[in-house]
Amino acid sequence: MRYIRPVSTTTDDWSTRHSVLTMARRTAALVNVLGPDAPDPAEVARVLREHGESDPLDLTARDVDLMRAAAARLREVFAAEDADAAATALNGLLRAHTGRLRLTSHGGGTPWHPHLDRADDAPWDEWFLASSCMALTVLVWDRQRPPGRVCASAACHDVFITQGSGPERRYCSRRCATRERVAAHRARAAPGAPEASNR
Repeated sequence: MRYIRPVSTTTDDWSTRHSVLTMARRTAALVNVLGPDAPDPAEVARVLREHGESDPLDLTARDVDLMRAAAARLREVFAAEDADAAATALNGLLRAHTGRLRLTSHGGGTPWHPHLDRADDAPWDEWFLASSCMALTVLVWDRQRPPGRVCASAACHDVFITQGSGPERRYCSRRCATRERVAAHRARAAPGAPEASNR
């Protein structure tokens, strides 16, 4: 079970650390750390701390296994090709894995905010899935497009949150984009590669 530690902070600071975009980025970071190789609970706790969760974070190996199952479900939202597919994936998750929308202040320890898990002391996997669904749902609603993507690099399976009004990103990082550009350049420059047309 999760332990809710009261957070002594101003409302403005709490709101910045717990904005929808921040929570969506936390979702992506957790989906990535909870990937195919089972991480150490300490590594998952580190990611949670980096995204605003307070100690103590006493995660067990079982907590991590259950969170990995939730991460696999959430990956479907990141893999959605368009807003319709993302909304369909989220509707399925909301129907099967969340409680009713409610407001909580965790006993006065935080400003009031919405939750979709069934109780303040819900298990880690339930909290992770419900809070992630909340953030990703708001992003689909706000932007009318998928909230994120799976990296287009063949060597990477990470997910990331898309944002901004420019061209949509295809890669999770500059490193992956550069690696793919270099690989494409080498393939074109390799002996026997078809020459590019000068027309």
